[in-house]
Amino acid sequence: MKVGIDSYCYHRFFGEVYPDQKPPAKNMSMQDFLARAKQLDVDGVSLESCFFPTFDAGWLKELKAQLDEYGFDRVFAWGHPDGLERGKNEAAFKEMLECIPRAKAIGATVMRVVGSSLMFRHEPHGPQIEALTKWFKEAVKVAKDYDIKLAVENHIDFTAEEILQLLNNVGSEYLGLNFDTGNFLRLLDDPVKGMEKLAPYVYATHVKDLMPDKTASPLDWHFFAGVPVGWGLVDNYKLAQLLHKAGFQGFLAVEIDHPHADWTDLEDEAVSISVKNLKKIAASLK
Repeated sequence: MKVGIDSYCYHRFFGEVYPDQKPPAKNMSMQDFLARAKQLDVDGVSLESCFFPTFDAGWLKELKAQLDEYGFDRVFAWGHPDGLERGKNEAAFKEMLECIPRAKAIGATVMRVVGSSLMFRHEPHGPQIEALTKWFKEAVKVAKDYDIKLAVENHIDFTAEEILQLLNNVGSEYLGLNFDTGNFLRLLDDPVKGMEKLAPYVYATHVKDLMPDKTASPLDWHFFAGVPVGWGLVDNYKLAQLLHKAGFQGFLAVEIDHPHADWTDLEDEAVSISVKNLKKIAASLK
């Protein structure tokens, strides 16, 4: 089992600062992120395309060269923050399709995509799944042409059963799951039970660990806030076991979106601890 990092861990450093956060003293480029990932000796990186400065072919070629030099497995991550907006944003659908060849250009074989989000979780889910089924049935045809597997994320939107319904509706090997270990918890849906159903469909991961944050309201999406892997409520060891048993070929990608108040401005330290703990988990599965 391999270990990696999603670049969203450093979203403040890429310029996305939440209202309750402070800007960092220094920003980070994609090259800076890759250099830090190399220092942490990980196997792979998931790259949030919203932080790409350009989609110019020359820049993508240079990015691929750096990824190849470091020997990283890679996921091209599209869809932050609201993706296809439950199947109603046609411009986003067009952009998603345009990103499939871009994923190929950087040497990725998996592209994370987002169908809905927490913004729409209180709207009826049936119509959302119906609309997304239609669009993903079109998208997998393009993905097959480029031999890119799409991995839709559980994005604080759908339960494990609903994700399974969507995947079964589309019925293609070119649509699987980016399993976010924390986002099911944020819906009060058991991540372990979810993995028991979904492990065979997982192409990519976001490995979170979460704890309630007393400085947040229970109504806030980040009430369950990020802590280092191994320090929170999520049984990531059991989740990794289930993935290993299912023959998962990707990597366990650390993601910290909204750090717990105790970890304010300490994203990099939390990432470092998470990588160390995930490596221990990975080693135990051999």
